[in-house]
Amino acid sequence: MSDRSPVLLWFRKDLRLDDNAALMAAVQNGGPVVCVYVREPQSEKVGPLGAAQEWWLHHSLTALDAALSEKGNRLILRSGTAVEALAILARETGARSLFVNRLYERDEIDPAILEQLHRTGLEIRRFKGQLLHDPKTMRTGTGGPYRVYTPFWRALEKEGEPREPVDAPASIPAPAHVPASESLADWDLLPQRPNWAVEFENLWQPGEAGAHQRLKRFIDKPIERYKRDRDFPGLEDATSMLSPHLAFGEISPARIWHATRGLTATEDMIHFRKELVWREFSYHLLVEFPRLASANWNDRFDTFPWAFDKAQFAAWTTGQTGYPIVDAGMRQLWRHGYMHNRVRMITASFLIKDLMINWRKGEAWFRDTLLDADAASNAANWQWVAGSGADAAPFFRIFNPILQGEKFDPAGDYIRRFVPEIAGLPNRYLHKPFEAPLAVLKEAGVTLGTTYPKPVVDHGLARDRALSAYAHVTGRSADPDPRD
Repeated sequence: MSDRSPVLLWFRKDLRLDDNAALMAAVQNGGPVVCVYVREPQSEKVGPLGAAQEWWLHHSLTALDAALSEKGNRLILRSGTAVEALAILARETGARSLFVNRLYERDEIDPAILEQLHRTGLEIRRFKGQLLHDPKTMRTGTGGPYRVYTPFWRALEKEGEPREPVDAPASIPAPAHVPASESLADWDLLPQRPNWAVEFENLWQPGEAGAHQRLKRFIDKPIERYKRDRDFPGLEDATSMLSPHLAFGEISPARIWHATRGLTATEDMIHFRKELVWREFSYHLLVEFPRLASANWNDRFDTFPWAFDKAQFAAWTTGQTGYPIVDAGMRQLWRHGYMHNRVRMITASFLIKDLMINWRKGEAWFRDTLLDADAASNAANWQWVAGSGADAAPFFRIFNPILQGEKFDPAGDYIRRFVPEIAGLPNRYLHKPFEAPLAVLKEAGVTLGTTYPKPVVDHGLARDRALSAYAHVTGRSADPDPRD
């Protein structure tokens, strides 16, 4: 028998109506649904991750409110600690239960918050849906967590197809008297002067509708060449561009997986699924090691002799390192709130191994500037490059920024788009302008050190320094792959 008293539905990183387990259960409960988003203080370490994501959050909440209005409801905005804000809202509405979807990155703090809310008299019901699987149920043959991706993928395959996603409800009953909501404009989530997000709107459509449009466009064509094209940043529509939508829960991984079911099981489709499962693996790691963003998974790296040059770090963040593929990536990040995945690996390798700057600095920068910053994937990917993570690339795999640019941006389309001051250079020197003859530089209108920076480090010397530091930590030397 259902309880027809109002239900509080707490939206967090599940800003969607489609395939939302907590929402469906709240509607099926039979009573009014009070939809709320709480902007928790940064001191609680659960608020928006960075400035770029605040821009996305503003537009995503706007889209969610509009979607709820079409279903006969609305979104209530409140600020403060979750316990205080939700307890007050429960008293205002007479709600006796709270429905919420699980957030695995909050597994350390959620139980205490929900227990405090339970003590106020609320029945707490928590649901799954952020992932394809429950990390705690994925175990090796010996009962421990997976530390290597490939066995993890195989184990997930053996489980069979994930559950079917559930469509959004036809309507969402609202309470007779909808409580007051704070104004989204008063939250000041959007940049003012300067408006560094000016190009975001031309590239992104935050919200559930935008997520489903991205998915449809990707499934219609680009997925057919995904494995081949995904490493080339100059190609248009070579990747799904779904990561910000996933980060905010505007689309569920089950919905994305379901969209690939009607496709032939090609290498492209399987490779795309494996990327989705890498996200799952990252959460598996985070649940087992909640300090993934701040501590080395492999504690052998705790004694690594990091360096920090403030000027070099600033050059990296602003795309002024003198290595075009690195600079293009960092400028794309600033302009679009996004960076191509191959270039993320190149720029991360450059920070960690060429500049010898602690991976945590890069993780924090990406967390503040990426629209798709994700608690699990961002940390896991940085530790993967650093060699300190689970199933990580070995530290001695040091990307050569010149060879990487020549291999993955051979025509220079990506570099010319984001580093236009060197666009006039012939392809032969585009990836290494510091080797171009003066006559070539002059003809292209390039003056090294003035119109475009000289390299902040010599890659060959930097590689030797990194390998020496690695030998210091491990007690053994290793030769990098020259193809990197």
